[in-house]
Amino acid sequence: MEKSLVFRTLHEEVPGPKWQSLFDYHWPAYEAWYLAEGERERPAYLSCYNALRRHMPELLETYGALCALAGGGDLAARFLSLYQPPPYITGCSQAVLARHGSSLLARNYDYPPELCEGTVLHTRWNGRGVIAMIDCLWGVLDGMNDRGLAVSLAFGGRKAVGEGFGAPIILRYLLEFCDSVPEAAEVLARVPTHMAYNITLTDASGRYVTAMIGPDRRASIRRVPVATNHQKKIEWYAHALASETLIRERQLSILVDDPATTEGRLLDAFAAPPLFRRDYGRGLGTIYTAAYWPTTGQVSYRWLGETLDLTFDHFPEGELRVRYGPR
Repeated sequence: MEKSLVFRTLHEEVPGPKWQSLFDYHWPAYEAWYLAEGERERPAYLSCYNALRRHMPELLETYGALCALAGGGDLAARFLSLYQPPPYITGCSQAVLARHGSSLLARNYDYPPELCEGTVLHTRWNGRGVIAMIDCLWGVLDGMNDRGLAVSLAFGGRKAVGEGFGAPIILRYLLEFCDSVPEAAEVLARVPTHMAYNITLTDASGRYVTAMIGPDRRASIRRVPVATNHQKKIEWYAHALASETLIRERQLSILVDDPATTEGRLLDAFAAPPLFRRDYGRGLGTIYTAAYWPTTGQVSYRWLGETLDLTFDHFPEGELRVRYGPR
């Protein structure tokens, strides 16, 4: 069965009517998801606000503006905090190719197309330009700021769930307030997450790390350029088998370790198996490829047969429908 998704590019410097329209469009689906386990399973507004104030206080002004645009309701405010959201699982492959003091961060996002927002949002909420593929209306799946910090998120392949934030809002915090990999690594070491995630980062100086974070152990932040869907060792064997996490990790490691690998060769690999996956029936098919060049501020989103190239100075708004199927 063929599926499709409309990708949109939106440019709005400060929270306003464009973001509000985005909220109005997606809120019914997000409300159903947020309440799927029952409202009692979600934290009260005060708990959400206090968690943000304690761990990411610089975000409070933007959070307040978005809550107001969302109508000021209790449930929407709790959802937008991304504190203790329902658990969710993705695939994803990501890698940094570092060459001669510069770097490229590339990733495939594997997820059910019907559950992806498909919105690339260009903002300047806190003094930094940010281009990001968003999730939960302001969280970040992958993105880059105009200071040259690029980030990407993958599920960590572990069942552990605990007290903390959904990773997309942590990535938003990084892009809004960090300029470099060392600054971002400090944040990732201290902000609690509710699930296991692998976050790969690079910056305009060519530095890179992968942070393996989780609710039940200290963050492991290492100078590793590749991440798929496990942390050091396999802990959830069924997911590892279905997602082919070891095969994808090996493919990426071979590529980035080879001095002959060019940016073009790496991006071509993301468009072919085993990195590009067509398992849309199980929600593990590739929805898009993203590429970020921190030194030049260039961004590229790719699908089979389609490419969208953007920069902070050239960001046209528009829509693109992408169809997904077994072939």
